[in-house]
Amino acid sequence: MASPAVAMRRPSPTVLASAPRRRPRRHEYSPSNMGSPSSASRLKVTALFGWIKGDRYSRTRELIPSAESYTLTGSASEVDMKPREVSISVVSSIMDIPPAEWDACAVDSVEPEKFNPFLTHAFLSSLEESGSAVKETGWLPLHVVARDENQNILGVVPLYLKSHSRGEFVFDQSWAEAYHSYGLEYYPKLQSCVPFTPVTGQRILLRDTSYRDQVFDALVKALKNLATKLNVSSLHITFPSEGEFSKLKDSGLLQRVGLQYHWTNRNYKCFDDFLMDLKQPKRKNIRQERKKIPAQNLKMKRLRGDEIKSSHWDTFYRFYRNTTDNHWGRAYLTQEFFHLLGEKMGDKVMLIVAEHDDKVVAGALNLIGGDTLYGRLWGCLPDAHFPNLHFEACYYRQSKRP
Repeated sequence: MASPAVAMRRPSPTVLASAPRRRPRRHEYSPSNMGSPSSASRLKVTALFGWIKGDRYSRTRELIPSAESYTLTGSASEVDMKPREVSISVVSSIMDIPPAEWDACAVDSVEPEKFNPFLTHAFLSSLEESGSAVKETGWLPLHVVARDENQNILGVVPLYLKSHSRGEFVFDQSWAEAYHSYGLEYYPKLQSCVPFTPVTGQRILLRDTSYRDQVFDALVKALKNLATKLNVSSLHITFPSEGEFSKLKDSGLLQRVGLQYHWTNRNYKCFDDFLMDLKQPKRKNIRQERKKIPAQNLKMKRLRGDEIKSSHWDTFYRFYRNTTDNHWGRAYLTQEFFHLLGEKMGDKVMLIVAEHDDKVVAGALNLIGGDTLYGRLWGCLPDAHFPNLHFEACYYRQSKRP
């Protein structure tokens, strides 16, 4: 399956031919005034951007770009309504947004089966609260929020100011090297994504309204304006949905396509149904592999929600560090993250564990979506050596939808 990414680079399109940019001093930024609301069928968009405390983008100061107008395309009754004012602002933490308001945008009420747990307030706030995706780790939250005249949230964008390219699963280091070779600064850059998570999904999260297309356009323009105001090298939106991928191209962003492999349940009622869909040699190999699990005195368990205790998370963190501390790994997630994830997401979390002599020796972390089970992390004890256990925990045991 294609794994899309889009980006806006500055200067563009001749980035390598451009002279090094001088970064304006803070006092050189000034508001601009362009346009005004026109007719009763217009959507007024006002953007408010503030500096975040703590680094060179740290002066608390409002930057007000031009007000822009959008024609509503809703029902006939809405054409006669008064102008609707939508303000777009930036917050430095997802905790500044009520969970219910964020999730009203993240959860598609039309297609609830498409529920993506990684886009929820619970998951993203766990990353921030645990110190995993914060300024100190090179992920400064700059989430973009669209509100109506009553301060109801109409749309949000998970956004981060990045000082590096780690934890994105889309590799742009060659762009950074090209910038550097011409005396340009590639970092910081703006990144819209779910940190440390290469899962495709919506990035422009919208509440279900008849004018959501206009809110989408307004948020995309706000993202581009913010990139200009902050004078960053580029804006990246990684692993967006297919619909967003096409719309963002029309907005002038560059496209890049990668490749992912997804397993689809073709109406299998049980694991044997899946095996019967394979050629005989593969079917035989998998059956032999699975027989080795009980033969090694391994017991597999699927834990969900309250079944996952605090001790399980402490043990799984040891597994996680055993994986990330080897070779080219990097531990992006803190121990507290796993505890918060379990507390906040409840039965949307499933942990598959392997026990040997009543001791947990390995585990695989999964998040449960509307119609998808997302296998995310795997790990085991340093001295654990059990052939075929990885595939049992990460693939075969997961194939039966909870």
